[in-house]
Amino acid sequence: MQKAYIITGPTSGIGLATAMELAKHGTVILVGRNKEKLDRVQTGIRKNGQQAVSIVCDISDISSVRFAAKQIIDLGLPIAGLLNNAGIMSRKARKSAQGWDLTYATNHLGPFALTEALAPHLPDGAHVLFVVSAIEDPEREPVKMMRLKGGRYISAEASARGEWLAGGSKMAGMDAYSTSKQCILVAAMALARENPRLHVNAVEPGITHGTNLGGEDTNAIVRYLFGKIFSLIPAVAQYKSTPEKTAKTITGILTDQSGKTGVYFDEKGRPMLGSKLAQDTGFQDRVVAETRALLTQV
Repeated sequence: MQKAYIITGPTSGIGLATAMELAKHGTVILVGRNKEKLDRVQTGIRKNGQQAVSIVCDISDISSVRFAAKQIIDLGLPIAGLLNNAGIMSRKARKSAQGWDLTYATNHLGPFALTEALAPHLPDGAHVLFVVSAIEDPEREPVKMMRLKGGRYISAEASARGEWLAGGSKMAGMDAYSTSKQCILVAAMALARENPRLHVNAVEPGITHGTNLGGEDTNAIVRYLFGKIFSLIPAVAQYKSTPEKTAKTITGILTDQSGKTGVYFDEKGRPMLGSKLAQDTGFQDRVVAETRALLTQV
């Protein structure tokens, strides 16, 4: 039976490019909230003589995530990889179906819940890959240039309420984004230690023009800086990528047979390090424990 790969957020940007690339290696299970967009991607894949299945799911809604996981399991396909790609960068404080901060729910709680629901059903050696962001690291050059402060984690409960450590960024929505991406990065590292039979990793996609994190609601200044200006600065241009290049990197990680796990990859597929806090195993375990406790409320 042909291998299958799950991908969230497959209808635009990196997700779309990766869905088309992964379809060369097996059946792609497309997970997204817009049925019409999913159908268009599915049709495009099938026109290439490849296979795709669509599952409608709002990744910010934990109930929707758990129902989608059940649907995926019921397909009975041999899952070779799970790509947690869906994410938003919203400048407005909005709420999920559970009343939690939408950015935190979309970028951390939803992917974590999906992985937790699917992990027991994944075969030994299956890949789990999280698309994260180096914006969580206050010492990284592009982050310092933008005068951002990195992850501002207090607790899972506080994050769900949309509360972040004082002294953060003055750009609307950036503390929520940075913190949510830091949380899913450290969760990936913790899950890799917890689940040695799976290959759990994270990837930083680089400064990628052409993504649509939150559509028109994305901070316009951030879109302009990342899409246009920063890619021209030598010290930052090294991090530049495209959805197509990142898709090839991601596909390479998801189809790798060397057994790598607990690795944080950069946009070129090379190992990198997160912030000092993200490297702290105690902090990693704390975030996972608090996330699990929060999710028991649903």
